[in-house]
Amino acid sequence: MRVWTVGDVMTTAVVTVDPSASYRAVVDLLVERRISAVPVVDEALQVAGVVSEADLLRKIEYAGDEKPRLFEGRRRRGERAKATVGTAADLMSAPPVVARADMSIAAAARLMDAEHVKRLPVVDDLGRLIGIVARSDLLKAHLRPDDQIREDVVDGMLAAYFADGVDDVDAQVSGGVVTLTGRVDLASTAESAGHVTRQVPGVVTVVNAITWVVDDRQTVTGLGYGVA
Repeated sequence: MRVWTVGDVMTTAVVTVDPSASYRAVVDLLVERRISAVPVVDEALQVAGVVSEADLLRKIEYAGDEKPRLFEGRRRRGERAKATVGTAADLMSAPPVVARADMSIAAAARLMDAEHVKRLPVVDDLGRLIGIVARSDLLKAHLRPDDQIREDVVDGMLAAYFADGVDDVDAQVSGGVVTLTGRVDLASTAESAGHVTRQVPGVVTVVNAITWVVDDRQTVTGLGYGVA
């Protein structure tokens, strides 16, 4: 099964500004293009930073109150300083948090969460901008047709997990919800089948109705019958 990457969902036609762009020019661009942030790139397309609506709002937030205060934290002091500057180079958040096109969408989601950002400029091996990926782009995997998801579950994940074949296990998909049915020898096998199925892009949740004969999850193994 092919793992979905940032390159599969990113936007390649990226709106950018150069470091010398004025505050007003950046505001006008965001409003005109209906976007919430823009990468700042140099002549070599190297990403220097990102200017977001939050960065631009500092000028409004601290209007008339730009002077640093005693005991003010470094982050707050930096935000207040942006109220007095006028170019993208001064306004931008840097260094930028970036992604590579071959990064998995799961890894990109974790990076966004860890860095508290809503989008990631995508760069090549030389650090040049080739696209941008937003939170909404990562959700595209959940728009996949059910038949494609089922194919990846049965012919991809389960076929790889059950080396001897998946004749005893089946999967049905409706609205991204995968229902696993069938019968296997061990309860741990049934659990693992559910776990690997959840890793398929587009799977919303898994209803694991696979039955088993031996519950090998118990300290004392006994023969029985149950549902994982």
